[in-house]
Amino acid sequence: MLKIRNAVVGCALSAALFSASAVAQDGHWISDSLTTFVRSGPTDGYRIVGTLTSGDPVTVLQTQGDYTQVRGPEGDEVWVQSQFVQDEPSAQQQLPALQKKVDQLTTRLNGIDDEWNQRVADMRSELESRQAQADDLQATNNQLNQAYSQAESKMREMQARLDTQEEDLLMRYFMYGGGVAAAGLIVGLIVPHLPRRRRKRDRWF
Repeated sequence: MLKIRNAVVGCALSAALFSASAVAQDGHWISDSLTTFVRSGPTDGYRIVGTLTSGDPVTVLQTQGDYTQVRGPEGDEVWVQSQFVQDEPSAQQQLPALQKKVDQLTTRLNGIDDEWNQRVADMRSELESRQAQADDLQATNNQLNQAYSQAESKMREMQARLDTQEEDLLMRYFMYGGGVAAAGLIVGLIVPHLPRRRRKRDRWF
């Protein structure tokens, strides 16, 4: 009776194995759940034969019910619950690549930061240079305004002196002309009253 039962179980297991997918698929990993128990068969009734660690790469052989038969890193073919098998690398497998990307981004960010600081320093230096030029131009403009004011003041002073000299010159001309006219008048009044000298007669006659 026991032999018959074992034969029936063997036949049923063989039929189940043939009905399941027989194509092996690479590129699967044990999910991030620490350790996962594996069994010798596709149900909870089979005994536990070991564990797979989170992140272990496995090859999917077939799926039956809630279990998937996989080939582990050591080459053992065992059954594990399908919920613990995923078709993308685990966090443990992705961590080096992610860390490398983080390092690259950090390096790039540091480079951008240094580049930005350099650009800010260059802009600040250019601004200071332009400010110095503006200050020089302002100082030159102030000097020119001051020189213009001084020249304008001196010109007004010279114009005032010229006006005064012209007035003095005209006054002198008037005084000189008046003096000449007065002298002529006096001479004209005095000359007629001067005694005339008599002519000496010629004594030969």
